[in-house]
Amino acid sequence: MLNKNQWFRSSFLEYRTVITMLYLAGIVFTTVSCSEGNGKNKKNAEILEVPVFTLSPKSIEVPQTYVCDLQAIQFVEVRSKVEGFVEKIYVDEGQSVKKGQPLFQLSSAEYNELVNSAKAKLMQAKAEEKSATLEVERLKVLVDKKIYSQSELELAQSKKDMAQSSILEAESMLKNAQVGLSYTTVKAPFDGIVDRIPYKTGSLVKSGDLLTNITDISEIFAYYRITENEYLEFMRGELDKGSDNEQMNQQVKETLQKEQEEISLIMSDGVVYPYKGKLETMEADFEQGTGSIALRVRFPNPDQLIKHGASGKVQMKSMLNDVFLIPQKSTFEIQEYNYVYLVDSENKVNVRSFRPMGRHGLFYIAQDFKPNDKVVLEGIQLLKDDVTVKTNPVGEDEIYKSLDLNL
Repeated sequence: MLNKNQWFRSSFLEYRTVITMLYLAGIVFTTVSCSEGNGKNKKNAEILEVPVFTLSPKSIEVPQTYVCDLQAIQFVEVRSKVEGFVEKIYVDEGQSVKKGQPLFQLSSAEYNELVNSAKAKLMQAKAEEKSATLEVERLKVLVDKKIYSQSELELAQSKKDMAQSSILEAESMLKNAQVGLSYTTVKAPFDGIVDRIPYKTGSLVKSGDLLTNITDISEIFAYYRITENEYLEFMRGELDKGSDNEQMNQQVKETLQKEQEEISLIMSDGVVYPYKGKLETMEADFEQGTGSIALRVRFPNPDQLIKHGASGKVQMKSMLNDVFLIPQKSTFEIQEYNYVYLVDSENKVNVRSFRPMGRHGLFYIAQDFKPNDKVVLEGIQLLKDDVTVKTNPVGEDEIYKSLDLNL
């Protein structure tokens, strides 16, 4: 029989043997499992199914917005032409006025005296002219009777001419005095709205001081700028139609007028203005420094909602032909380039870079593709170059359902 120590030693050896066998079995099982797992992942990667759609060129109208400066069709500074005190203010700020309506009355006592003095001088000149005329007539009779010599008559005639010139001078002085007097009553130059009135009753104003502004906002001008490239693109389009230099200005004007229904105004709060604008003209020169040129749009303003100096955005629609629409979810961006995955005829994917021309909804507008290119729609984060995939075609109706393309 085994003693106690021998039995314990024998049992420990058997236990260690069993543990070792179990450990080796575990290693073998883990290795086999990993090998089977890698095989399954590899198999899954080889048969990855992705949705794809086929590109075809489109013609679309793309809205383009430009920040604009809104101005009244008439904005005039009303300034004092003479020096004086403000005696009366006939209007209030924000009031609508008519052409010729009195706005301010300046002190006029001095100018009244000038008018009276000019009238007196005119009366004196007329009296002297009448006296000289009578003298000439009297001397004519005496000269005919040989009582006076001809030289006496000529001297009297020269005095009469001087008296007539004095009348003309006095009339001119009277007109100037009356004009100066009229300047003391400041009137509205046209129908419009009164702006802020900085001077109050009793204030002393000098010649040239600003009394107020008058604005006519029955219509509004919207000025916005386009780049030189946009201008050249537009003008080349006109040249391609066969326009010659002599007809260019007229053709541009007619083209601008044809686009009047395509111009909208977006107010500063994002609400679209209910009235459409008419593109009228453009400046003659490019602005130095920015390289842009300004265009002018006229908008009706019957409700006087838009005020002079307001801001907004002009929205126009431009037609783009033979372009491709790439969903943004199909792309990823690295620095200034965008990328998509294309599927070739062997169902292998390859990354492709492109530069979008702009955006239209949730799509990029591009020209760097060919018809029938197949683009991976989703799952691009699981792809890499030369991976073979299983394609699941998606129709255009499903891709472009958010856009009105008249498919």
